[in-house]
Amino acid sequence: MNAQDYIAHTRRWLEQIVIGLNFCPFAAKPYRLGQIRIEVSEATTTDALSADLIAEGEYLISHPWKEVETTLLIHPHVLSNFFDYNEYLREVEALVVEENWEGVLQVASFHPHYQFGGEAPDAVSNYTNRSPYPMLHLIREERLEAALEHYEAPEDIPNRNIARLEAMGRTGILDLLHQIKPKSKI
Repeated sequence: MNAQDYIAHTRRWLEQIVIGLNFCPFAAKPYRLGQIRIEVSEATTTDALSADLIAEGEYLISHPWKEVETTLLIHPHVLSNFFDYNEYLREVEALVVEENWEGVLQVASFHPHYQFGGEAPDAVSNYTNRSPYPMLHLIREERLEAALEHYEAPEDIPNRNIARLEAMGRTGILDLLHQIKPKSKI
């Protein structure tokens, strides 16, 4: 697949899963306004991915939030194994410190095989953080804080999302994911 195919599939995932199921109540408005940047890293090593992550963080910081509020960095060629990906997140945490992004940017994680600690691999709750491809989500902390000020009980979001998935059942979420699959082969 080319970069545009990865982006198109990710857009369908955003529309149908993240926004459609309201997993992130803060995503619809910036998506509608075209403020979500979606980039594909061609990295095949974690060092190259880290360089791309730094470049995306710098891009986000150097542009006004009204132009680009958040970035999804898809990295389909590196860290396809979830446990390797999860280990790499420690490097991401160190990068946040090294780049002086604390209080400015935070990085959320999504992966096709995401698994919460203590959960079975096939637990439906894992689908709250499952994405079509491994990706890192760079979030402006000031924008997140502003959104949280106007949202009642944001701490309930994860439990609400899990309850929604449990009501759908594993078959329901898998059917929805099948509907948004790319037409071309990966």
